[in-house]
Amino acid sequence: MEFNLKVGMAAEIEKIVDEKDTAASFGSGSVLVFATPMMIGLMENAALSAVDAYLPENYATVGIHLDVKHLAATPVGMKVRAKAELVEINDKKLKFKIEAYDEKEKIGEGYHSRYIINVPKFIKASKEKLEK
Repeated sequence: MEFNLKVGMAAEIEKIVDEKDTAASFGSGSVLVFATPMMIGLMENAALSAVDAYLPENYATVGIHLDVKHLAATPVGMKVRAKAELVEINDKKLKFKIEAYDEKEKIGEGYHSRYIINVPKFIKASKEKLEK
């Protein structure tokens, strides 16, 4: 199947850091700052937002690889944003450059790979694990 995706597609997502987004709340640390897993989730959301709307019906992407650095802490109440740009297409495998910023500085950077799936087939295969 042909997918109408092009290198350079991009998206940006932002949010205000809430207490539920902190390392202490998430369980990834004991400090009330933006948790690394939450930053990664925001980055992944930016990546899927860059391409998923352009896929045919019954297709989506799933994350398959992350290589991310968390560079700086962000306190509760500050706005954060993640940017993703599609930099490589290899059949159904997509590679994104991802970055995250708070209101003062870059807080994260790296690369993220996603894979295009047929959603009904993917769900069926997943549910079959329960039957085996």
